[in-house]
Amino acid sequence: ETGKVLLEKNSTVQVPIASLTKLMTAMVVLDSKADMDAPISIDKTDVDTLKHSTSRVPVGAELSRRDVLQLALMSSDNRAAASLARTFPGGPDAFKQAVNAKIRALGMSQTVIEEPTGLSPNNRSTATDLVRMASAASAYPEIRRITTDTKDIINIKGRQVEYHNTNRLVGAKGWDVGLSKTGYTEEAGRCLIMRFKS
Repeated sequence: ETGKVLLEKNSTVQVPIASLTKLMTAMVVLDSKADMDAPISIDKTDVDTLKHSTSRVPVGAELSRRDVLQLALMSSDNRAAASLARTFPGGPDAFKQAVNAKIRALGMSQTVIEEPTGLSPNNRSTATDLVRMASAASAYPEIRRITTDTKDIINIKGRQVEYHNTNRLVGAKGWDVGLSKTGYTEEAGRCLIMRFKS
């Protein structure tokens, strides 16, 4: 609770952050007070053409914004995250402005976020800044709940599809996890930010 750093290594080196980005995406979406029950249709523009990552959410699927947020955070789905930015109140430009304002508000001076998924290696930050982001994200009950769900069943085009948390430590014996987000791109390597009591 004190925020005292017990161990740090290269904590001010700016590096790509992969899907840890999605914690920021989730915060600005929740800050926008957008209707979480509103339907979002997954569009072909949400498909990843940069890394060609796979998704289990088909184009044309219609889900509530709440379910889309669940998939973006828990399963780290890139189409889900992309659609959250596309359907942001005021559109993608308003999303970018909201992200930049949030970065400034949190004092994340070493952070650049250009898009919502983390697929771009241009999304960069430092461990020090990411601790600020994770602490801020921990203040949202919705983000805490979603990122610590082990799995969820979501209705995709009339089928019940089971999705799992990308972090195997969530729900593991002896791990009291309060917040979790994983990430991976070739440039970023394997990323993990989590809050837990051991």
